Amino acid sequence: MKNKPNAAYLWKQLEDLVVPRLRLSVSERAVYYHLLRHSRLEGKVRCTFSIASLGRGTRLTGRPVREAVRRLVGQGALRLIRRGQTGHLVEVRVPDEIRRARFGPRVRLAAKPARHGPKPRVLSALNLEEIHFMQTKALRQLIHAREGGRCFYCSRRLAPTARCVDHVVPRAQLGRNSYRNLVSCCLECNSQKAARPAEDFLRWLYRERRLTAAELRRRLRALDAVAAGKRRPAV
Repeated sequence: MKNKPNAAYLWKQLEDLVVPRLRLSVSERAVYYHLLRHSRLEGKVRCTFSIASLGRGTRLTGRPVREAVRRLVGQGALRLIRRGQTGHLVEVRVPDEIRRARFGPRVRLAAKPARHGPKPRVLSALNLEEIHFMQTKALRQLIHAREGGRCFYCSRRLAPTARCVDHVVPRAQLGRNSYRNLVSCCLECNSQKAARPAEDFLRWLYRERRLTAAELRRRLRALDAVAAGKRRPAV
């Protein structure tokens, strides 16, 4: 990147557009500002970091850092390029490159249906990023279908009566009802995961020898793909 962005203009955009429109928490702001400082403000587009080093730089512990990175990827402020043993490689986007910061949420509400007439196809009229996928059974079925009838965590085949939709980032930790934060899983995994983030639960399954090392790596890659919006339900 040849030219560095104007810092004064950039910070005005951050405070006026990015923070309110993406509803960034304090920890998410700290992580985003830190990565922006060490990438775009130094004339670089990409940044490599580990969760530990990012935690030291932002004065945050591991879990808030992981959740902040995951949500920033989901919101389009970061683009995850690679995740491995050496750390995360991300593209850090400035406000002009973040679609949701530029245009804000775009939800077109369907007209109120007639009392006795057919219901309109609300789903096709909504922006996918704004759909509340826990709202109806039909929307939850789309999450189940995306996982191909298997538990996202332990990969066992699921019967329709023995499955549920789980929040990757728990609701207690402000996890959203977006397709980027929901997976289909078995009742056992849902109960054992409880309020833990999905990454922590997958590592627990590995320690309990219910996942092999290769399976754990695949599940963590799939988890990153869900957060990045790469595993879209077939709407």
